[in-house]
Amino acid sequence: MKTNKIKMITFMIVLIGLISVYSSSHVWAYYKYDDSYYYIKRQCLFAIIGIIMMIIVSKIDYHIYLKYAKPILIICFILLILVLIPGVGVVRGGSRSWFNLGVFALQPSELFKLGMIIFSSAYLDKYYLKMNKIRYCFLLLLIMGLGFGLIMLQPDFGSGVVMACSILVMIMVSPFPFIYFIFLGIAGIIGVIVMILSASYRMERILSFLDPFSDPLGSGFQAIQALYAISPGGLLGVGFDNSIQKYFYLPEPQTDFIFAIICEEFGFLGGSFLVFLYWQLIHTVLKVSTHTNDLFGSFLMVGIISMIAIQTMINLGVVVGLLPITGITLPLISYGGTSLTISLASIGIILNIAGQSKKF
Repeated sequence: MKTNKIKMITFMIVLIGLISVYSSSHVWAYYKYDDSYYYIKRQCLFAIIGIIMMIIVSKIDYHIYLKYAKPILIICFILLILVLIPGVGVVRGGSRSWFNLGVFALQPSELFKLGMIIFSSAYLDKYYLKMNKIRYCFLLLLIMGLGFGLIMLQPDFGSGVVMACSILVMIMVSPFPFIYFIFLGIAGIIGVIVMILSASYRMERILSFLDPFSDPLGSGFQAIQALYAISPGGLLGVGFDNSIQKYFYLPEPQTDFIFAIICEEFGFLGGSFLVFLYWQLIHTVLKVSTHTNDLFGSFLMVGIISMIAIQTMINLGVVVGLLPITGITLPLISYGGTSLTISLASIGIILNIAGQSKKF
């Protein structure tokens, strides 16, 4: 059964994530909180919550999301607006992207990504045969752009890009004429250039990406330290918990640069094995999506797995120096409660669709 394969791969990735979060974070956790287990305890808690959510969601008929697609999206929009209000949303890492709920924090942009995918799936299901006309795509792009704008006000460029790219992938597998994507691509490139020029820190990231050694103690520091972590890993790595870069060289190594620590400790083979697991998850879900009972389920699977795939590719690209730093975490691996629980709940939706598919 494909559902069992999806579950097994997911659990393997989460387990690797828990091992990696502990190894990469305990030094920083002891320094910051006087508790070496601070991050791993919280990550384990979120993993348990996420797995429970995945199991529960996998039992819920996915057609209910078709019925409530609009209310779900409206709630997500309200949360995106509320988080921008000082005193309601809290600032972390320079972004007002969080609600402080005491024991943990909630990042509404993660909820919005899933809500936007659900709404887009319902929209594409309804207007599938009319998507060859630009006007039927315009409303979807307008809503996506509005959400992207609210996310950028936080600012959280990485989450906005992942959300937008996921929706564009969904549109690509509809009858939407490919020639229109050329114009959308040009408009997107112009928009990205404008956003980069409008914020000095984004320009610094671009310059540090092109030449990180031009400012080795400033904007290029993380990129350089990530490469210093990957380089000594070699084929087999330096061994579990033997990373040097986690000793205050690579800042917050348990978050978006955790893959660098994985490569340092488990080497090229360890990093390649993790990439292989992601590929198997993506390939399996896409294969099942072609055998679902309806367009809504198919688009929903494509949207969710595209979100995970795009976020994974961007994170890996940043860590190995192929892309500018975005702050995007590695799905199911990096430390972060909202990301982990939402990702697992999203996989629960995939499992429900896969369980009802015609062939599997």
